Amino acid sequence: MFRTTLVLFGLILSGCTTLTLDQSHRAQGYDARVSWVVLHYTATDLEHSLHLLTRTAVSSHYLIDTQRIYRLVDEKHRAWHAGDSQWRGRTWLNASSIGIEMVHPGYIDTPAGRQWQPWNPRQIDRLIPLLKTIQTRYDLPVDSIIGHADIAPQRKLDPGPLFPWFRLAREGLIRWPLQQHLQQQIPVYQAELPAAVWFQQQLQSIGYAVAASGEFDEQTRNVLAVLQMKYRPRLFDGQADAETAAILWSLTAQLNH
Repeated sequence: MFRTTLVLFGLILSGCTTLTLDQSHRAQGYDARVSWVVLHYTATDLEHSLHLLTRTAVSSHYLIDTQRIYRLVDEKHRAWHAGDSQWRGRTWLNASSIGIEMVHPGYIDTPAGRQWQPWNPRQIDRLIPLLKTIQTRYDLPVDSIIGHADIAPQRKLDPGPLFPWFRLAREGLIRWPLQQHLQQQIPVYQAELPAAVWFQQQLQSIGYAVAASGEFDEQTRNVLAVLQMKYRPRLFDGQADAETAAILWSLTAQLNH
């Protein structure tokens, strides 16, 4: 058994003292600080993104554009990217997550309606290897990569409906609804749609913060819209329907196996 001595010097009163710490016993009951990786878009250009993330109180561990990955905060430190957030019962996720901002405009509001902007594939080419290295480094499970909208569905939309979540699923980074489950369950839910509380319970099982009010209220519609934006981006109106129910059924069924 080896004894490691850590010597800390500090000024106490008029002299110095030496503090010796015995580090020969190490606890096994701990894990990494990082439990999740949260994806964002900056809604502005690179220059302004760098200013916001380095010169204001907002920050992230990484910033990605089409040319490079910027490391702005060491992973051992908290970055201020998540804000008021909740996922799987954990709140204020700055302390337990790595934040990745991507230079992207998000959407443009026009007289004809909101126009979501496409993603540059080169940016995703840079994102995926970074996610894989983080996932490996912290031994994170497949459900650990989430969007800002997932953890703050009442106030955030990023990374938006055009973000290629399915590509991340193909890379094994996130879970995805199984086609056979959808084919099986959509007719079932077309015949009889589950009650609001069922939708709320399924959303809670995945990780979303939603109260089991038993009503299709505003908070439930907001969370459903975020789920649809991720797994069914062609229609994310927040309305409960058979396909959304089938998506939820598939995701929760996979969680339970």
